[in-house]
Amino acid sequence: MTFLRTAPALLSMAFLGAAFSPTAKADEHDHMTTVTFSAPVEIPPVHITGMRILPAGTYVFKLMNSSSNRHIVQIFNQDQTKIYATIEAIANYRLYPTGKTVMTFNEGVRGKPEAIRAWFYPGANWGEEFVYPKAKAIQLAQVTNQPVPASVTEAQEEVEKPEAPEVVVQLQQLPVMAVRPTGEVVELAQVYPPAPPATVAAAPAPEPATLPATSSSLPLIALLGFAALGSALGVRSMRKPVR
Repeated sequence: MTFLRTAPALLSMAFLGAAFSPTAKADEHDHMTTVTFSAPVEIPPVHITGMRILPAGTYVFKLMNSSSNRHIVQIFNQDQTKIYATIEAIANYRLYPTGKTVMTFNEGVRGKPEAIRAWFYPGANWGEEFVYPKAKAIQLAQVTNQPVPASVTEAQEEVEKPEAPEVVVQLQQLPVMAVRPTGEVVELAQVYPPAPPATVAAAPAPEPATLPATSSSLPLIALLGFAALGSALGVRSMRKPVR
């Protein structure tokens, strides 16, 4: 599947280039990425009270450091002393990874901040596509004419401490669906098919086993000749002499 899902229909390259610093830093372990936004950006919940819109500035994105929470993303301030949001995401596959951090944005309502859509770590096929509340997802799907993952049950969107364990539990328990541009709510698999399986080269067919060839057939012929001669002599010795 190509990267068409995550590329917003009307996003200009100029905005994408200005949205984050080209010198963004990244870390392999938790995909820590330092990003500088030059304009306000809307984020999905669960965010700290009053931070639905991130002001222009520098932020740190990380995957939660847990093998069971690989699609929970946290957003920190620049020096990582404060967490602004803990966000649920779904896996987003791209066929061709790049060597740069890639962030895509949903085309927002005119005059309002862009809504962040997906985050791809440098060199990775799999990225994180953010899950929005159903009402917001419907709005984004209609504006962008693309499906948007949505939490279909209401949950608390603003908290004092988005890093609290109960926030993570809440996100893990939220059922996630997809919203089509028509407003129809469908299963994720209907619009987010899994990545194509890796191509496995067929093992070459084994060559038929062959016996080692002899250097000549003469020894076999000689052996058969001696056997025939011995048989003839044996028969002759058993015959009675004729007087």
